[in-house]
Amino acid sequence: MDHRDLLSIKDLTRKDVGIIFDKARENMNADPVKSLAGKSVVLVFEKASTRTRISFEVGIARLGGHPVILAKEGSQMARGEPLKDTARILSGYCDCIVMRTFEHTRLEEMAKWADIPVINALTDLLHPCQVLADCFTLDLRFGPLADKKIAWIGDGNNMAHSWINASTILGFELALSCPQGYEPDKTILDEAVKQGAKISLADDPYKAAAGSIAVNTDVWASMGQEGEATERKDVFKDFQVDSSLMSSAHRDAVFMHCLPAHRGEEVTDDIIEGPRSIVWEQARNRLYVQEAVLDFIMNTVRG
Repeated sequence: MDHRDLLSIKDLTRKDVGIIFDKARENMNADPVKSLAGKSVVLVFEKASTRTRISFEVGIARLGGHPVILAKEGSQMARGEPLKDTARILSGYCDCIVMRTFEHTRLEEMAKWADIPVINALTDLLHPCQVLADCFTLDLRFGPLADKKIAWIGDGNNMAHSWINASTILGFELALSCPQGYEPDKTILDEAVKQGAKISLADDPYKAAAGSIAVNTDVWASMGQEGEATERKDVFKDFQVDSSLMSSAHRDAVFMHCLPAHRGEEVTDDIIEGPRSIVWEQARNRLYVQEAVLDFIMNTVRG
C-alpha cells in the first residue's frame, strides 16, 4: 500500500497535525493550490449531512478536484451490493474515498478493500475531521493546545472519542463529564490513558469545566438514537451548558458545538448565540482543515 487512510486522529502524529494546520492557515488567507487537479474524490454518504458534505464538496472543487456524491439511496449499496465490491469499483474510478456512515467497522471494511485513501467523515465511533477543525479553531485563538484544559460535557459519543484521541496526540488536558452509563468507550479511554493522555472523568460538569479554555457539548441523542430522545432529556438535564456552567470555566473560555444544536437542551440559546460562542468559526474552519487533510492524505506518500 502506497497510500494512507485517515480513519482516526490517531492515524496522525503531532507533526502531521502541524502540517495540516499550517496548510489550513494558508487556505484561509489565499486561494489554495490546485493540488487535486485532475483527481476525483467520491463522497459516500450513508448518513445525512449538511456541513460535512458542503465543506468537503466545496473544498475538493477549490483544490481543483472533482467531487462525486454517492448516497446509499439510488446506488447499488441500497440493493445490498457487498461493500468490498463497491470499494474496489470506486478505487478504479476515483483517487480518494470520503465516507460518512454508521458502524465504524463499515468504514474499516471500505478501507480494507480500497486501493485508494479513505477518509472518515463520521462514524458512530469517531468524528476526526470535525475535531481536527475544532482543535485548529482553538489553536488560532489560544496557540498550541499542549497543557491547556478543554472540557467535554454530555454524551460520551463519537465526538468525545475523537477529543480523547486528539488529547493523546496534541497533549492537552481533557476533562469529561457524562451521565452515569453514558461515558466514553472504555477501550478508547483506557488506551489513551495508557499512552499518557491527561484525561479525567467527573460526575460534576462544573468540575470538568473549571479552568478550561473551551466548553464542548453535542446533542443528547445523535442520529440513530431518536427513539431514546425523551429518556435522554431526563438523564442529561443536569448537563446543560448555560451561563452558570460557563462562569466556572476560564474567563476567556469559549463555547463549542459541532452542530446541529438543540437550543434549550444541551445548550441555552443565550450561550450559543452569545459572545463566547465560536460555533460558526468551527463550522467555517471545516472547509480549510478538510482541504488540508485532503492535500495531506492524497499527496503525502507513506514512508
